[in-house]
Amino acid sequence: MRSIPYGKQNITQEDIEAVIEVLKADFLTQGPKISEFEENFANYIGSRYAVAVSNGTAALHLAAMALGIEPGDRIITTPITFAASANCILYCGGEVYFADIDSETYTISLNSIEKLLRSHPKGYFKGIIPVDFTGYPVNLEDLRKLAIEHGMWILEDACHAPGGYFIDSKDKNQLCGNSNFADAAIFSFHPVKHIASGEGGMITTNNREVYEKLLVLRTHGITRENLIKDFPNPELQGGWYYEMQELGYNYRITDFQAALGNSQLKRADEGLKRRQEIAEKYYAAFSENKNIKLQKRSPNNYNAYHLFVIEIDDRKGLYDHLKANNIYAQVHYIPVHLMPFYKKFGWKEGDFPNAENYYEKCISLPMYPTLTDSEQDYVIEKVKSFV
Repeated sequence: MRSIPYGKQNITQEDIEAVIEVLKADFLTQGPKISEFEENFANYIGSRYAVAVSNGTAALHLAAMALGIEPGDRIITTPITFAASANCILYCGGEVYFADIDSETYTISLNSIEKLLRSHPKGYFKGIIPVDFTGYPVNLEDLRKLAIEHGMWILEDACHAPGGYFIDSKDKNQLCGNSNFADAAIFSFHPVKHIASGEGGMITTNNREVYEKLLVLRTHGITRENLIKDFPNPELQGGWYYEMQELGYNYRITDFQAALGNSQLKRADEGLKRRQEIAEKYYAAFSENKNIKLQKRSPNNYNAYHLFVIEIDDRKGLYDHLKANNIYAQVHYIPVHLMPFYKKFGWKEGDFPNAENYYEKCISLPMYPTLTDSEQDYVIEKVKSFV
């Protein structure tokens, strides 16, 4: 059996032709494909605005800035995520606070958040960054109630979950990232994600003010719009004139990346369907095995399945066994609060038992649309043989 990774991009001839078309055109960056990608993605997610950037971390950083994190602001997030979900807070000078995860869904626990909020005065925390981990949607309607009560904004990290949704109290499907309950959301187009553009990210929001701020921050803080009116000789302003009004960054995406993203977006639902089929097969294979714990499923949540995670007591043994058989599983994630850098702030083992217990046993099995039935059968066989 050939090597089987935990995740893999799917590049088609149509994707290649879309990129070649841009490479032969006039713009490699800051051209028409970017706005086209933004519009198409906003329509797909159901948000009012979308801003494409260079990667998911850039999306987190700019969204954090646009939502107004300032030095000393306290922001809550989950310890089970990629470090960037917390790092973006520090980039802005804020302070990171963690809330434990739900041991069944692996997403941030609403009870843990509420306990943290009740132990501090209202106004102590400014915002929260929940993560739709593995593709499992956080119920933002319930979280929004807490956020409103405590005067906080919500920045949804939906990198794992384009196309995922939860069902709200009015029986409506609320797509991850549509910003109906969050103030903004972010996505990643890293190769192992649902939509790949090499690197790339997107910020979605329904807030016009946040949207306009993002556009400026994405490009060095420089703009040709809403110019300051104190230019000494306005009649001498030509088409070259621009102003740097804020300290921004060069977080732009290229036209050929946007073209690839557009092409991939056309197959997004097809990929989601295949991920559901793969997940169903894993559940059927492992659900009766008492030595394997599976992520909870709920009729009110449509998991986008960026990852398929199982828990097993001898995780290292299984990892090595799979690797010896050309299956390259992965672990998502080492708890952020136990990273050496974050331990400097006083976080330690025992602070978040659910997150730490999960990490001791979790392993991500291969999950990507081009995984064949025979490859998945092989993975299942090797997991079962180890157990």
